[in-house]
Amino acid sequence: MNLYKIAVITVSDKGSRGERKDESGPAICEMIESLGEVVSCHMVPDELDLIQELMINLSDIEKVDLILTTGGTGLSPRDNTPEATLAVIERAVPGLAEAMRMESLKKTNRAMLSRAVAGVRRSTLIINLPGSVKAVRECLGVILPVLPHGLEILSGKAGDCGNSGNNGN
Repeated sequence: MNLYKIAVITVSDKGSRGERKDESGPAICEMIESLGEVVSCHMVPDELDLIQELMINLSDIEKVDLILTTGGTGLSPRDNTPEATLAVIERAVPGLAEAMRMESLKKTNRAMLSRAVAGVRRSTLIINLPGSVKAVRECLGVILPVLPHGLEILSGKAGDCGNSGNNGN
C-alpha cells in the first residue's frame, strides 16, 4: 500500500480560542495511521476565507493527498466548512458524504442535518467530518476502507480499475 500525505483541519471557534480541547482531530490521526503520514494539523476558527485559504495552500502548495476536516458541518450560522470546501473543490465526490450520513442515520435521526461534503481539488481529496469524536469515529470508519483505492486512482498510482474485480467503481 502506498502511504499518503494527510492534513487534518479542526474547525472550531472555541477550540481555536483555547476554550475547548480538541478530541476529534487526534481521533482522526489515530484512525488513519495505516493510510499515511499526518504532515499538517491545524485548529482554525470557523471563518470561511481562512478555511478556504488553508485548503488551497494544503492542496496546491503543500501538495497533500488527503485533507480531512472536522467540525463546522451543522446548521449554526458559524458552520462554514461545507461552503469553504465547495468553493475550493473542482469535482464533488458525493458518495463519501452520503455513506457517512447513511451510517450515522442508523444511530441518530439528527444525521440528516449534516451538511458535510467531499470533493477533489487538483490531486487532493477533501472530506468533511463531523465535530464530535463519536461521530468522527463512525463516519471515518465507514469510508476508511475505500480511501486507499480512491487515493491510488487520484494520485495516478492505481493500475487498471477494470481488472480489480469491483467493476471500476
